[in-house]
Amino acid sequence: MRASTVPSVAESIARVRHFGILPVVEISAVEHALPLFEALSAGGLPVAEVTMRTPVALEAVSVLTRAHPDAFIGVGTVRTEQDAARALDAGARFVVSPGTSAEVVRLCNERGTLVMPGTCTPTEVQAALAAGAQLLKFFPAEASGGVGFLKALAGPFRDVSFVPTGGVNAANLAGYLALPQVAACGGSWMVAPRLLADGDFEQVRALTAEAVQVVAEARRRG
Repeated sequence: MRASTVPSVAESIARVRHFGILPVVEISAVEHALPLFEALSAGGLPVAEVTMRTPVALEAVSVLTRAHPDAFIGVGTVRTEQDAARALDAGARFVVSPGTSAEVVRLCNERGTLVMPGTCTPTEVQAALAAGAQLLKFFPAEASGGVGFLKALAGPFRDVSFVPTGGVNAANLAGYLALPQVAACGGSWMVAPRLLADGDFEQVRALTAEAVQVVAEARRRG
């Protein structure tokens, strides 16, 4: 295993745009981490946002980053500066928060790591930008009004890029990607907890491949 090169913030944003979708993963057993990532990679998405919703999340991130040093593995549901520090120490290449914490943004910027704080109102967008964020999560996307609301929000923030997450699925993914302000979307349907619990990594691969195809078709139309 060779040492990894940590991507710059600009390189990480470019990777997010390249993938077009970030699988949002809830890992309840460390042994699921490697076969899950292999299934994602086989489907065309060597990337994962591992949420801090389970006790083994950061251990799983460490396992993944050691086994795949160049993989684009991030940590989500990061709510505090302490959580951000733990995520970065585990090897996270990017950090995602449900809301905006200026302390989390500051720490990630100091350590040269992409951070995507959560926003869903103009005030929150301005606060995230003032804190120093360069790419914003739009959350919860569908519950906040979906494509229509994001289109309106993007009007006064035409220079801001978003990653809608929350309720995004194979049926509405293309609609979000059609918006020029959308860099990518976060989604969990291809990595649903029941698939991991059942060890159905072939279905993970198949759903991931379908998502990759949706991204490719949406960009061709765009």
